[in-house]
Amino acid sequence: MWRIAVLRCKMIIFLLSLSSFLSPNLLAQNSLYGNAVPEQLTTDQASWKQALAGVVIGRPVSQMESVVAATDGGNLRSYTSHGQPLWDYYARGRLTPHITRSREGTTYICRITGRLIAINRAGRELWAMELGSPLIYPVLIGWDGRLFTFTQGKITCMTAAGYVLWSMTLEKRIVIAPFMDITGGFVFVQEDGEILRIDPYGEVFFRRSSAAALPVAAVSVEIDEPVILLLYEDRHLELVYMSTADKYEPAVSLRGTLDLPSPPLAAAAINASGVRALGSKDEVAVLLRDGRVALLSLEKKELLWTGESHIRSGEQGGGSELDLFYDERGVYVLTKTGATGFTPDGRRLWSVRLTDAAGIPSFGDDGVLYSGGVDWILYGYRLENRAKTKQSLLYGEAPEGVYGAGAPDPSFSSRNYFSDRAAEERLAEIRRAIRNGNVGTREKEYTTWLMESAGSLLANPRLVIQPVHVIHRIEAARLLAYIGSRETIPFLTELFNKDPEVLVKAAAAEAIGRIGVDPEGIALRSFERVFYPPFPGNNEILLTAVAAATGALCRFSGPPLSAAGVRLLALLSTDDKPPATRRQAQSEIRSL
Repeated sequence: MWRIAVLRCKMIIFLLSLSSFLSPNLLAQNSLYGNAVPEQLTTDQASWKQALAGVVIGRPVSQMESVVAATDGGNLRSYTSHGQPLWDYYARGRLTPHITRSREGTTYICRITGRLIAINRAGRELWAMELGSPLIYPVLIGWDGRLFTFTQGKITCMTAAGYVLWSMTLEKRIVIAPFMDITGGFVFVQEDGEILRIDPYGEVFFRRSSAAALPVAAVSVEIDEPVILLLYEDRHLELVYMSTADKYEPAVSLRGTLDLPSPPLAAAAINASGVRALGSKDEVAVLLRDGRVALLSLEKKELLWTGESHIRSGEQGGGSELDLFYDERGVYVLTKTGATGFTPDGRRLWSVRLTDAAGIPSFGDDGVLYSGGVDWILYGYRLENRAKTKQSLLYGEAPEGVYGAGAPDPSFSSRNYFSDRAAEERLAEIRRAIRNGNVGTREKEYTTWLMESAGSLLANPRLVIQPVHVIHRIEAARLLAYIGSRETIPFLTELFNKDPEVLVKAAAAEAIGRIGVDPEGIALRSFERVFYPPFPGNNEILLTAVAAATGALCRFSGPPLSAAGVRLLALLSTDDKPPATRRQAQSEIRSL
């Protein structure tokens, strides 16, 4: 407990210092937008326009120089960042306004009946499943591609391929929308002020009752340790200490005054993803009710700057009608009436006024602002040419971190193997958990056992380990597909490359295809080696598994990965390949 006591003292000192550094005078002194503010653009000055044949519902969502927008007629349309049409998907029913896109460009939407649909970057439906009721918030995507869905009274976690890992019921209404925190879990606030942080495996790490008043915003920050910063309408803040080591103990909660000038804080959304993007995890952007934006450094105990946004008196809406986010390019505030962009040091870059917008716009990594109008038009404003410098691979940005699913967890590693009967019992246990959708908190344990079993011949040869029977190794590799994430692709690729048994290689390829996520393209590069030694020549089982897995990867990711996949499928469909392989490869090509 000494660590908690030390942190408590640090936070008390920090909170006492806040009351002086956020005074009205200091706010005025730190305004850095200067006199070089560009003229505000208007709707008529859009870089391009596209007719949508319907009113946009929700927000357009961009990813890797393309954007998708849903309309009230049940269509989802995609365009390039220059306004050129890409594809049009019809959901065969009305949609909810919540759209999410993954780094691979997969779009997740939901019909009002509760049917969740995954659509690849080429506009093809990948899979669909019934949630029981419609989404009430956009899907959150974890570091390894897993999905967190929120329906009325229920949270569900599933793999990117739609296999349910765990679910949880909620008896209370959510009042602050769920958001990813800096440790890879997610946080939300319920109607009675309780704050929940849930890790990727469904375990509640933090749960406590807050003050009598409800916070208006929350953000995940790091001051020595990860904490949740809560902002209240009465200009108070609360720093809530989070610790995985003390997850079953009452959380450390300290309260201090955030002496912002009147009027107090707006009920604004604060998005933590930008804080992580900067690598400076203690900075928070705050939107004030008068339309000004303030950037705070909690570590330095300083107000870094304030700036005037496009918001005019009386235009401020609730949290669902505005967005405030912060990344390495700067701070951006978006509302139905317009948008403003600031540099990291507070200079205003641009400002746009919108009329008759159907919802708040979106600002993409490509520097384009996308806005859907009630006039059935999608507007694109080319506002910046700056590119984000964060690491990008074949598709979108690399994730913020890893869950460690790509290697056995030492805390669950047994380094010995059971009898055939014991192995069969463990495999049956894991199959039941997968079938019932309750892998949950045992995911690391199960994944470790499956990896060590499937890869028992890949272990350090100096370790005396009895290899697992080939039948159990095959089954272990196949079961990984229903738990696996993009983090397990390297392990399965190594299993495909190095295991001496052709049936294990085929099972590894099958698992890779079922997972479907390979944004780095490492699996396809391994599949291309299947024609050369030491791979067995023209083995029908192996080549057919490779053809099926290649087609699955291409369908999930679309171009540009699918271009390499089609070349591989063409080689697998030539006359010198086994008949079953040719049929499978030709079927996969037709499906693309």
